[in-house]
Amino acid sequence: MPTITALSNVEDAVNRHRGDLIELSHAIHAEPELAFEEHRSCAKAQALAAERGFAMTAAAGGLPTAFRAEYGSGPLVVGICAEYDALPGIGHACGHNIIAASAVGTALALAEVADELGLTVVLLGTPAEETGGGKALLLKAGTFDDIAATVMLHPGPVDIAAARSLALSEVAVGYTGRESHAAVAPHLGINAADALTVTQVAIGLLRQQLAPGQMVHGLVTEGGQASNIIPAHTELRYTMRATTMESLHELEQRMAGCFTAGAVATGCTHTVAETAPSYAALAPDGFLSEVFRAEMLRFGRTPVAKELETALPLGSTDMGNVTQVMPGIHPVVGVDAGGASIHQPEFTTAAAGPSADKAVVEGAIMLARTVVALAQNAAESDRVLAAHDRRRGELSPGRAQRREKR
Repeated sequence: MPTITALSNVEDAVNRHRGDLIELSHAIHAEPELAFEEHRSCAKAQALAAERGFAMTAAAGGLPTAFRAEYGSGPLVVGICAEYDALPGIGHACGHNIIAASAVGTALALAEVADELGLTVVLLGTPAEETGGGKALLLKAGTFDDIAATVMLHPGPVDIAAARSLALSEVAVGYTGRESHAAVAPHLGINAADALTVTQVAIGLLRQQLAPGQMVHGLVTEGGQASNIIPAHTELRYTMRATTMESLHELEQRMAGCFTAGAVATGCTHTVAETAPSYAALAPDGFLSEVFRAEMLRFGRTPVAKELETALPLGSTDMGNVTQVMPGIHPVVGVDAGGASIHQPEFTTAAAGPSADKAVVEGAIMLARTVVALAQNAAESDRVLAAHDRRRGELSPGRAQRREKR
């Protein structure tokens, strides 16, 4: 039976830690670190949970900048994901400092009611979301195996309760030719830069025939060393996105033809290598999304209308991989960036401003109250637990008895 006490307790807990959470957000923002290099940010995100008595596991899943912090022993195991990697050149233009601080706040608040609600609270430090697929790697390593539902939030220019995303894959493409003097003996060279040109023209022509929701974008990471030397090696990096994994695989096949075209036309050899695990599209849980929407409205926020949510994919995230295998949400909490969006320098500045601080505190409260609502709703918590049991392929008598006691 829902109790107002648990809901108010988690809100009070976040408000008590308000200063600490904002300080954490600003501290991570001040020292941006790239994927798999977030050592200082990882340590900062763990500190408050360690003080509260969370059991800490460093280098979760074998990733040096991941962690797992656990509190409680209830049968409903809920994960809260903290991201803290930054972008090259523009720092926290995606606001991952806000994500980390709000996740820590959510975990601290839920620790206050874990015993009462039969919860095990798991704060997960998940590195390398921008590139590298930290959550996908942690899933593969079994770090999420005992978790029944996972929540997190992301800042953005608007509020979205049931945020969607695009499936994504990224590849590095290399072309190898032969050097020669560009004036004395160009005919003896095999021009790897020309291979890039042919490839990019082919991709440019392909764009007209891309299916709805498909998109590609990339850059040259190596284009040669000197203008008077026929370049023997060049590299591209391309990202492909689509609304579903099936559509993404179709796009990958068509892009493979463009990559091959550059090699065939110039006589180069070429390689194509994935740079990280693929990201699946977000599949937000209906119940959790609706509770979070109600929380947004309670705070006077204006979430995007339900019928518009699918038209506003927020890019791609490895949290999509998590929501494909368990109930979860990844709502967007609005931050006033003066019209700027994520991955713009103006958003970097805004991510440590008053609106961002508000997003940290309100976001933590909204996430914590959403988890409380799940724990207090017998039908929904049983649904989540049953889905976890099916995923794990087991339902021990002891587990069943613990569920009945709830």
